[in-house]
Amino acid sequence: MVEEREVGVGPWAGSWPVDPRLDPELLAEGDRRNVQDRYRYWRHEAIVADLDSRRAPLHIAIENWEHDFNIGSIVRTANAFNVAAFHIVGRRRWNRRGAMVTDRYQHEVHHPTAGDLAAWAAAPGGGNGIPIIGIDNVPGSVPLESYAVPRACVLAFGQEGPGLSEALRAECTAILHITQHGSTRSLNAGAAAAIAMYEWARQHA
Repeated sequence: MVEEREVGVGPWAGSWPVDPRLDPELLAEGDRRNVQDRYRYWRHEAIVADLDSRRAPLHIAIENWEHDFNIGSIVRTANAFNVAAFHIVGRRRWNRRGAMVTDRYQHEVHHPTAGDLAAWAAAPGGGNGIPIIGIDNVPGSVPLESYAVPRACVLAFGQEGPGLSEALRAECTAILHITQHGSTRSLNAGAAAAIAMYEWARQHA
């Protein structure tokens, strides 16, 4: 029998702490959220403010044409790397289940089309001219591990199966692929995004 490990902490024990970042309700009832221990009992707004003070200059864009369940997984990974924002291209509504509520701690931007994303990336007050780097194993793509990924950029991911749309590929400064050594043609979109973000962090974080 596998023993279930309780997540988080129970009600605050001892004298009541004086800290405006702390949530009285969580102090009284306990904090079972999926957050790092340093954020235990913190108000949601206080956690977001602390994350905002040290966001990475990395943006993540995800195409959403088919309500892909991988989007939630990519958003959850984006939270782990504390990206500046994640961008949904296509349908505004997306499958949030895999995000495990991590989207609440991030900044979400919606773009109806790939062209709208590109316009945001180029505009002053938007991306301020940051490049869009596509991740897809298409002819002409460059190995991710051999490419100097810009510190400030948008990493763009397509749908599971079809990959990046032709419209988004046309907006990319470069398209990179993850070198594989097995028989399968492609990686799961969520796994590919995690590898790409890790490579960005290896180069810059």
